[in-house]
Parts: sequence; structure tokens; C-alpha cells
Amino acid sequence: MTVDRRKLIVEAAAKSFALFGYKATTMDQVAKIAGVGKGTIYTFFANKEELFQDIMSRLLHEMRLVAEDVVRPERNFFDNLHQVLDRLLDFREEHELAIKLAQEVKEIGTPMAQEGIQQIEKAIVGYIRHQVRLAMEKGEIKRCDPELTAFVMLKLYTALTADWKKSHEPLGKNEVAELLRFYLQGGLAPD
Repeated sequence: MTVDRRKLIVEAAAKSFALFGYKATTMDQVAKIAGVGKGTIYTFFANKEELFQDIMSRLLHEMRLVAEDVVRPERNFFDNLHQVLDRLLDFREEHELAIKLAQEVKEIGTPMAQEGIQQIEKAIVGYIRHQVRLAMEKGEIKRCDPELTAFVMLKLYTALTADWKKSHEPLGKNEVAELLRFYLQGGLAPD
């Protein structure tokens, strides 16, 4: 049986980035965890940045699958939106690499860790943007700028689920869903 060295390297690097962060991960560490010589890594990846991008691509693909898994065609846009945001933000809060990158950005501001966090947010906004476009085509929502709308939706959801609980009693999932509907579907103007 032949050993897939590339796969071993990617798994080892993912483990190292999740445990130590981007800055503290070295190619020597990755080689040691993978059980390969450091030179073997360079047969597959030019540098640490390229290896990190490969792992980020896998994480973003996994996130897309998580989002697609909860969308149901029989549900309306706002119900699907809540489900997608809920699952994606849970994924982000539970995934070891995403947690470590956020911690590294907060503590030392490593540019590549910041780029990783931005890639995650961009992927979430991109997925929501796609859903906004579909909802506009179906006539479920008004015409709008899909990118800006997706960004606002993500930020509103983050504000309701993460920022609010910093100084208030946390909102339940049903309360968050109702508030998303209230602000995004109904709006503040009287009927």
C-alpha cells in the first residue's frame, strides 16, 4: 500500500495551524507531525503560505457543504437564511482552525491569520449573496445590491448572536430568527 504523503502533510499542517496558529507553525513541525522529511513538503508546496491556502480552501469547501446541507427549497428565504447563518457561525465557532486564527488575530494580528479570517467571512457573504440573488429572482425579496445585503445580513446576525450577549442576556435561536425577520423582512416602518 502506497502512502499518500501529500495527504499526510495537509493533515499534519491542518493540525499544526489549529494547535499553534499560523505564525507559530513551522515547516519543521509539519514534517515532524506528518512523519516525513521537510524536503518532502516542498515537493508539494512552495512555502508555508501555499500550504495554508490549501488548508483554507478545504475549510471553505467544508463550510459550503455545511450551508448547502441546511437549505431547503420548500422553506422561504428568511427561514433558510437563519438556518444557514446559524450553522455557518456554529461551524466557525467550533472549527479549531477558525478559532485559533481568530485568537491569533486578536492577540498578535498576524497578517496571514487575518487573511484567513477574511476568507471565511468573504465565503459566508458570498454564499448569502448567492441566496439573495436567488430570492430576488423568485420574487421573495425586493431588488437590492446582493453583496451589500449579504454583508448587512451577516453583520446583523453576528450582532444579535455574539455582540448582544457581551452586555445583555443572550438571545435564543427563535428570538434571533424573529428579529432577523422583523428587521429584514418587515422593517421598522409602520404598516
